[in-house]
Amino acid sequence: MNRRTPIVCLSACLLTSISAAHAQAPAPAAAYPSKSVRMILGPGAGGGADVITRIIASGLTDIWGQQVMVENRPGAGNTIAASIVAKSTPDGYTLLRCGISDAIAPALYRKLPYDFSRDLAPLARVGTTPNVFVVHPSVPVKSVKEFIAVAKAHPGKLDYAATGIGQSPQLSFELFKAMTGIDVLYIPYKTSAAAMTDLLAGRVTAQMTNLPLHVDTVRKGKVRALGVTSAKRSHRMPDVPTIAESGVPGFEVTVWYAICSPSGVDKAIQEKIAADSMKMLNSPDFRQRMADQGVDVDPMAGDAFRDYVRAETVKWAKVVKQAGIPPQ
Repeated sequence: MNRRTPIVCLSACLLTSISAAHAQAPAPAAAYPSKSVRMILGPGAGGGADVITRIIASGLTDIWGQQVMVENRPGAGNTIAASIVAKSTPDGYTLLRCGISDAIAPALYRKLPYDFSRDLAPLARVGTTPNVFVVHPSVPVKSVKEFIAVAKAHPGKLDYAATGIGQSPQLSFELFKAMTGIDVLYIPYKTSAAAMTDLLAGRVTAQMTNLPLHVDTVRKGKVRALGVTSAKRSHRMPDVPTIAESGVPGFEVTVWYAICSPSGVDKAIQEKIAADSMKMLNSPDFRQRMADQGVDVDPMAGDAFRDYVRAETVKWAKVVKQAGIPPQ
């Protein structure tokens, strides 16, 4: 009698059961998401970037049937938010609403607690928008050229409001100063909403910030728009010229909004998030909500988006150097 036979049979049965269990187990991407997802962003609550992120979160919630919760973690040029996501469990349940500031940060900070190119994965670009250059109505200028003339006649007397060093509003104005040779004082704020409050009250002169934040204030005459930072005029403000066509040739800043994850997230889940984001952008309701905020839906994913982020990082390293902004 062969006493090994039962053991052999038992082993074979176990292997068969394990194989069957694996065959029946859902692939990680197929089961994702099975619970709520956190979407972290650097800009504070109440600003244009916050509103846009909540629209994105709502769109993904509709597609996934799981709540996408927005969490604002402002500070340090948006690098606090990026650091939290980079160090989070790479399971796809903590995402970063990434953007232009993430491409700028490596050139501005000597030491970051993460490496954007290594620790974070760009998944999908959702949309783009210019910054808009606005002044309080009491300022006696109606064009970019007039602002430059007044600033040169009164160096250090005008000021501008912007969020922390390294974010696109502050860097846009610093680039503008460098290209025009003007001296305008930088007044720092923790959030774009707080900066706008002081601008509307006339406590600061100017602001160059995401166009969505000022769509209504320009329309209602609470501020005067002098120019937009993109290469072409915005369809939301077609009567407002670009800064480049207003006497500063070559000036261009385009803000972009995207979704990133920790780089260690399963590739299939990364691809699912990107694919579902692209699906979200096809929704007429989503596109209208973004347009209402002055954002052009501008889909990009996969290798094309990763290449775009790399190119943006190189571009902003040159801009920071040109603007003469010392590393923080």
